[in-house]
Amino acid sequence: VPIIRYPGGNFVSSYRWEDGVGPVNERPARLDPNWRAIETNRVGLNEFATWCKRVGSEPMMAINLGTRGVEAALDLLDYCNHPSGTYLSDLRARHGYPEPHNVRYWCLGNEMDGVWQVGYKTAYEYGRLAEQTARAMRMIDPDLKLVSCGSSHTFMPSFPDWEAETLSHTYDVVDYISLHQYFENDFDNPADFLAQSMETAHFIRTVIAVCDYVKAKKRGKKDIMLSFDEWNLWYHSKE
Repeated sequence: VPIIRYPGGNFVSSYRWEDGVGPVNERPARLDPNWRAIETNRVGLNEFATWCKRVGSEPMMAINLGTRGVEAALDLLDYCNHPSGTYLSDLRARHGYPEPHNVRYWCLGNEMDGVWQVGYKTAYEYGRLAEQTARAMRMIDPDLKLVSCGSSHTFMPSFPDWEAETLSHTYDVVDYISLHQYFENDFDNPADFLAQSMETAHFIRTVIAVCDYVKAKKRGKKDIMLSFDEWNLWYHSKE
């Protein structure tokens, strides 16, 4: 697997990355409203970065834009990527990681169109926050690969208006837009289940069309690429 995202899914929308660094026995346990559980923070970004190196995958870091914003994103970028000489980069070194993680890929939130998401946003609210965050991050490193948050799935009532509105804000400062897709065998019908792959093709074509529309509207020069960064089968049958 070439790229793996962390922290993935709904979890990131209330995540405080600072809780997952430093001595494990000193990390705070927090309530996780997304999964109605207690997060012990025994695994954090340094453990994840180490694991990625061991398995030969590149890390993709997700930023909390549910309960947090620009400041926390800049702090996380400093801790992850700055070589040394700042409080947070030196803190990383004191935590046992003197070399920067050099994370290139960054997701600007996760599924922010969904009411199940802590701090979910309207398309306008998310587009403005994501643009502000991206611009601030690029002040530190203009070569980052940034992912704007797309629709959670094709059945959202805001699809594809979400893509059109959010990209109207983020087009100039991001490289990708995310797509998420899950399938399940609701009716225990294998033929119907397998045919759902056509929905993925429709999803991709529609998002490409919206990206091209925003590019034309802005007289843009670049193509927004697709980041299919969350996908799976829930189950093969309900038995």
